[in-house]
Amino acid sequence: MTAANGVWRNWARTETVKPVRVERPASIGAVQRSVRAAARSGLRVKAVGAGHSFTGIAVATGVLLELDELSGIVAVDRERMRVTLLGGTRLFELPRLLKPHGLAMENMGDIDRQSISGAISTGTHGTGREFGGISTQVVGLTLVAADGELLTIDENQNAELLPAAAVGLGALGIIVEVTLQCVPAFVLEAVERPLPLAEVIGDLDGHIGGADHFEFYWFPGTRTAVTKTNTRAAASVARRPLTRRQVFVDDTFLANGVYRVTCAAGAVVPAIVPSVNALAERLWSNRSFSDHSHKVFTTKRTVRFREMEYAVPAADVPVVLTEIDELIESRGWRISFPIEVRNARADDLWLSTASGRESGYIAVHRYFRESHTEYFEAVEEIMARHAGRPHWGKLHTLDAAALGALYPRHADFVALRDRLDPARMFSNAYLDRVLGA
Repeated sequence: MTAANGVWRNWARTETVKPVRVERPASIGAVQRSVRAAARSGLRVKAVGAGHSFTGIAVATGVLLELDELSGIVAVDRERMRVTLLGGTRLFELPRLLKPHGLAMENMGDIDRQSISGAISTGTHGTGREFGGISTQVVGLTLVAADGELLTIDENQNAELLPAAAVGLGALGIIVEVTLQCVPAFVLEAVERPLPLAEVIGDLDGHIGGADHFEFYWFPGTRTAVTKTNTRAAASVARRPLTRRQVFVDDTFLANGVYRVTCAAGAVVPAIVPSVNALAERLWSNRSFSDHSHKVFTTKRTVRFREMEYAVPAADVPVVLTEIDELIESRGWRISFPIEVRNARADDLWLSTASGRESGYIAVHRYFRESHTEYFEAVEEIMARHAGRPHWGKLHTLDAAALGALYPRHADFVALRDRLDPARMFSNAYLDRVLGA
């Protein structure tokens, strides 16, 4: 949300802006009026959701639209299991909205604070070799275009635009409705256990191929990976959820409370980081449970951090991880945040990080009170050697020229943007950098 003085900040505190004005439209018609009014005033206009992007993708110097009131279900197609949502609907609200219809999202990321329009616009994803990112679940959407008119994109209208608009970076218009292809509600059976890092990297393809959803993380300097293996089961399967005590101790007290203290201490006295990471290695999660899918997919995170994430060809992940490990060791860096590894199937969306190739995702982090620049730039050099594509909502330094070489349909997307928004109503400095001014 925008502060009382009109200054907007994203969650990571990497972006701050004071727009000319802030508007909170409560209907699609109100969004149309806002866009038309901005055009008459010669102002750019941007919509924001939760502000969970680390980049400046949602920064609004002109008119900032907060879409929190544009939330909820518009329509449900029970036969085809499709749900149309207003663009400001937050992901954490979806389980409650979908439950009466016996539906769920096919796949989710580990954060659910984002709005549905923000999540698809930045290419937010989960993990699983047979599953794509959230945008691959989009079968239709409606934009408020630069002229204030509605543009519907689905299988019946403007179908050829869906592969572009599903990961649209907010560059084509203001998304006011999204239609998702859902699946019957299901249970996830979760196994979280520490394994030797060398074993996981050495047989990463086996771990990924042997599970519906697999991911792992490890703290630099340690030799243990915490693996998370989730197996899908019918909603009728008896659940074994975590107790309140387990949730408090593992997720609230240790993963967020104690971790916040140790990160803050490490920022002041970096020498303690190796000892703290070694302690974390001994305390890492070793548990199994099962619950409704959204309760297993998502994780509550309250420790503020900065993140960079790249998608590389799936086969390159082991060598990239080895290079990052060697980099950190050679520089003697003390990194208090873990490295996360996930994967996704190939898709045909123009600006999806998994476009045309099965992808592995490698995310690096730093505590928000520590400088991330040198670490991220060095890791980015490794990613460049492996044709890495940066997550649109996470920190990176690539520009339109570099990205054009990584995405076969980048030029097609820019041409579509030229057609739909020739005056750059929906642009900002970040979009000018990644798409060209």
